[in-house]
Amino acid sequence: MVSAEPTSGGSEPVAEEILLVEEKNGVGIVTLNRPRVLNCINIEMISSMIDAYKKWEDDENVKLVILKGNGRTFCAGGDLRMFYNLGKSNEGWTEVVYVKYWFDYHIATYGKPLVGILHGLTMGGGAGLTVLGKYRVSTEKTVFAMPEAAIGFHTDCGASHWLSHLQGALGEYMALVGARLDGAEMYTCGLATHYVPTESLPQLEARLLELDSGDANVVDGAIKEFTVPAKLGENSILIKDRLAVIDKCFSKSTVEEIVEALEAESKEPGQQWALEPLKILKRSSPTGLKLTLQSLRIGRTGTLPEALQREYRQTINCLRGLISDDLYEGIRAVVVEKDNRPKWNPATLADVSEEKLKLMVEPFKPEHELHLPTDGTTPRWGGSWKDRVEALQGVA
Repeated sequence: MVSAEPTSGGSEPVAEEILLVEEKNGVGIVTLNRPRVLNCINIEMISSMIDAYKKWEDDENVKLVILKGNGRTFCAGGDLRMFYNLGKSNEGWTEVVYVKYWFDYHIATYGKPLVGILHGLTMGGGAGLTVLGKYRVSTEKTVFAMPEAAIGFHTDCGASHWLSHLQGALGEYMALVGARLDGAEMYTCGLATHYVPTESLPQLEARLLELDSGDANVVDGAIKEFTVPAKLGENSILIKDRLAVIDKCFSKSTVEEIVEALEAESKEPGQQWALEPLKILKRSSPTGLKLTLQSLRIGRTGTLPEALQREYRQTINCLRGLISDDLYEGIRAVVVEKDNRPKWNPATLADVSEEKLKLMVEPFKPEHELHLPTDGTTPRWGGSWKDRVEALQGVA
């Protein structure tokens, strides 16, 4: 329970639950309930979700779980102001970083069907709550993006794995440009498993509540009862001609080569659309771009647990300012002061060396790594993050 802005006409603030947890007819329902801040997630919400997910996975009476957001947004990601306010000198952010990656793994390996309703804005950490789950339902109002590279960060929540496994070089394009997809595009490229009109969402939830089954075929069939064809817009990046350009440019080995190729393509007849992603790349953090590309290229050949563990190191190192303070500068310019005039350091792509990038993925001491129950001997919900966070202060 967290105090929020008043929700009634009275003069006193009203306590508002930031996460609604319900159980109906054998279905667990979680609703992100911070609509005033775009349902951004914090440590209290993640902790409560873990408690609920653990309970339901062990409860034979619960057949499936639904995750949704209150209001017009599903989830815009993590609370960037919290990271900025703590800064490099206060590693209080270690807890939320550790628990989020730990929970991402449990979402990806959850023992019961997870149905995520990606209605409205779905970004960053919010995407991780659903894309790793079994079923992802998009709508005509869905807006999906992973914009981290632009502000000096990297695509997280396992995205270096699942974005890198999209067709061609689409994942590199989305990660480096922070491109926004609508619901039809999400479904078409495979990030969403179903496309359902907004007006049908109440009926879909009611149908799931009457299933009394966690069988994958039954759940999938129930969702399909409400799906409609996903029609791409005429300017979609997923139309054949644009995908060909994306593959040609974003399959290059380096960010510098990608920029050069995109510049050349933007001068070709009918390819003026390439000017916008080119402009985004040129104003983005050089460190964020290079770190993100390196992460996706590694993620393409590794496993999801490996991606989560590596991204955990990258995140800790970004917050510690190991090779650059661009993350804090990006948050300042975009979220805090909103002047949109970041001063990147290093200032150019050429100044971000391969040696520096390698430092970002170097293993920590064993006791400081992200520990996941992948060995078959550690209890699935055992070795809880709560037991480890205190020892992780001052990662080295």
